[in-house]
Amino acid sequence: MHLRLLFLFLSFTYWLPAQRIDTVNIPGTDLSFTLAALPGGTFAMGPEGQAVTVSPFAIGTHEVTHDTYRLFQRRDNDTQAAATPDYDADAVTRPTPPYLDFTYGMGTRGGFPQVNVTQQAALRYCEWLYQKTGRFFRLPTEAEWEYACLATQEDPAPEDLPEYAWLFENGEEVFHKTGLKKPNNWGLYDMLGNVSEWTLDHYAADYFEQIDDWPEDPWITPTRKHSRTVRGGHYDTDQADAGCRVREKSQAKWQARDPQIPKSKWWNVDSPFVGFRIVSPTEQPSAAAVTAFFQKAIVD
Repeated sequence: MHLRLLFLFLSFTYWLPAQRIDTVNIPGTDLSFTLAALPGGTFAMGPEGQAVTVSPFAIGTHEVTHDTYRLFQRRDNDTQAAATPDYDADAVTRPTPPYLDFTYGMGTRGGFPQVNVTQQAALRYCEWLYQKTGRFFRLPTEAEWEYACLATQEDPAPEDLPEYAWLFENGEEVFHKTGLKKPNNWGLYDMLGNVSEWTLDHYAADYFEQIDDWPEDPWITPTRKHSRTVRGGHYDTDQADAGCRVREKSQAKWQARDPQIPKSKWWNVDSPFVGFRIVSPTEQPSAAAVTAFFQKAIVD
């Protein structure tokens, strides 16, 4: 890492403000989730410590759980209650019913992460949350995800990783309820391990070359269904391969056993190791901008 970037990184760490945690209640239910408000800043991203700037945003302290996702997934779990007056529960496009337990018995209700969803399905959930709460949510970009994971420091020391993450060495080859390990400096749980997490970006092997001219809030927008970048590793990731700067590429084979033709827009049958968490930018976009975003981001 260049000395200038190291100084920048350490300076930002020194001025880290007190953390604010917000609770978001889902209208018409007794369920809620929490967000940590992160300041914007410039940080050293990637293996070469490239200077990247992100704007302020809030991010889920936990991975999205099955409990909250199933409110969106099934119409009979949803209600007409919403913070927006035009909400119509009957007009929501919802996931197709899964034809088996895609978690293979690892767990659903009670705080387990929502898994097996495609990136498109995760974004549709964000769109539904916007309609229910009036607040814009989306997936984090690669840059936002790494910034949140690092939390102004480097990865935990290898000997300390089991305190923060469910990985191959301690995960017993299953995912666990969210929030059972230590959080990072920003109060975020399971950023490493448990389940990998979708980001907003189309996967680009030359990501850092592409963002050279886009060092502020970079986003490699999707042009086709595959592939997307996932981050964080999961319960079957070796400890030596885990880290905030590790990038992974989504695979078409995660849908290989899906009998539907064409393959489902909603479910990856063979990815019980992939979930997601959500972010909400501090500067909220207009309704028109939100509509334009989902039209651009969701590529079925």
